[in-house]
Amino acid sequence: MPTIQLKNTLARIKRIRIKLNLKKKKELVIPPPPPKPIPRGFKVVEKYPLYEPFAHAVIVRNPKTGVSKYILDELQLDSLERNVYNRVLEILLSEIESPKEEVHDPRKFFAEESKKIVDKYRISLGWLPDVSWYKILYHAERDLVGFGKIDSLMRDPNIEDISCDGVNKPVYIWHRKYESIESNLKFDSDEELDNMVVKLVHMAGKHVSSAYPIVDASLPGKHRLAVCYRREVTPFGTAFTIRKFREDPYSIIDLINLGTLSEEMAAYFWLCLENRASIMVLGGTAAGKTTALNALACLIKPGSKIVTIEETAELNLPHENWVSLISRQSYGLGGNNVGEVTLFDLVKTSMRHRPDILIVGEVRGQEAYVLFQALATGHGGMCTMHAEDLNSAVKRLTQKPMDISPAYIPLMNLVLSIQRIPLLKGTERKMGRRILNVNEIADYEDYRCVFKWNPVKDRHLPTFGKSVILSSIAERTGNSKKELLEEIGRRKQVLHWMRQQNLRSYRDVAAVIAEYYSQPEQIYEKIVTGEGVKIIAIPRYS
Repeated sequence: MPTIQLKNTLARIKRIRIKLNLKKKKELVIPPPPPKPIPRGFKVVEKYPLYEPFAHAVIVRNPKTGVSKYILDELQLDSLERNVYNRVLEILLSEIESPKEEVHDPRKFFAEESKKIVDKYRISLGWLPDVSWYKILYHAERDLVGFGKIDSLMRDPNIEDISCDGVNKPVYIWHRKYESIESNLKFDSDEELDNMVVKLVHMAGKHVSSAYPIVDASLPGKHRLAVCYRREVTPFGTAFTIRKFREDPYSIIDLINLGTLSEEMAAYFWLCLENRASIMVLGGTAAGKTTALNALACLIKPGSKIVTIEETAELNLPHENWVSLISRQSYGLGGNNVGEVTLFDLVKTSMRHRPDILIVGEVRGQEAYVLFQALATGHGGMCTMHAEDLNSAVKRLTQKPMDISPAYIPLMNLVLSIQRIPLLKGTERKMGRRILNVNEIADYEDYRCVFKWNPVKDRHLPTFGKSVILSSIAERTGNSKKELLEEIGRRKQVLHWMRQQNLRSYRDVAAVIAEYYSQPEQIYEKIVTGEGVKIIAIPRYS
């Protein structure tokens, strides 16, 4: 959270003290109920800490029905602690000063300042054991500079999405291991839910009201927030969904380990991207399109100028020469579009930045036309699109609002389709993500399948016999197709070595790929002989 956002947050909280009951010094405020106990018939499957010792996650399951639930076990304040907590909030909001310089970690700044202030007034506030003071400071940090009631969920690295469908409805989460499950959190009143959502929207630097009830924004930490405010458009009250941003996104090695794609397929993509092939990732909602796109983008040659265009920031690349462009909603009222910056505007603007590779997070409108124009001028391009397969994607592209001429379709060289599908693991059936097929577009309605997933063996089978991209690369570079297949084999071995060495971080993977680009023969020889490669970590740019 930037300094200006921290200042705005503190100012906003001071304005709504009445809503927080800070003026009721003499009243004992009834604390919120503790988390629900483990439901009857459920057994604990897994337990792990979120923020020691204050919050833990407990996964429980009903053995009869197979239904799982997420229990947030968080230390609550008793009535005496809650009364002191309200007085502490009033003091903190009065005495804590906004930072004069840029603050990179608002939580750390707040923790240090609040502890100084609380130590100053601790005696006058009455005696409490040290444990109680730690709990009070934890709740103050959670409610003032954190994400409020859902702060512990935001700390859980296993959670991908958090969604609330309205008042008195349980908050649902998407867990990386257990998928969509119900939690024990819920909002008991419209006021409680509305206040928390208003806070989240303000943290994102946006405005929400009954006049403008729909908001799509990025929270601090690049988490994506979608809000439908009050009962203007949702009959059950305010609804929100948060798609969490991964600081350490899945690398190509992670996807290989998960079985989403094979080593040979990854090596093939690596060779294609080196030679400026354009790639489109197809799939439905939550199929893993953006994850796959981000992992593939890490195979791009270091030093290439990359421009990414998104509605909300979801891509995270290790490249230094990277420009990230984000669209912006209008500042105007009603039907006025003053100040709006669309994906179409950004794609046009990106051409002035002279990109080697242009990456569009998702194409669904006029921006697709400009993207294909960029491909026609020799730029590399990558994008995602909502479509089940290649045929439905081409139909969307050639009709309005994209309106791409069929003659331009071959400019998108590679199209891969990814889906969430049930997988049989032993006797248990779980959902997983798999790239079902990879097609090269030789011409309009002339598609060459080079990889196809076999559901029986859970393997990706290559068919390079009719590959037009490898033939094109061979003609352009002077290598034979056989030599290119040998190069794919060498890169496959490099990827296999990274798996053996457990080099899964996207920065470590990018470092090995950069080394291979600079001296392929030496790196390959070291890997084959078992000498190993010295990894120089790529610095993080923010």
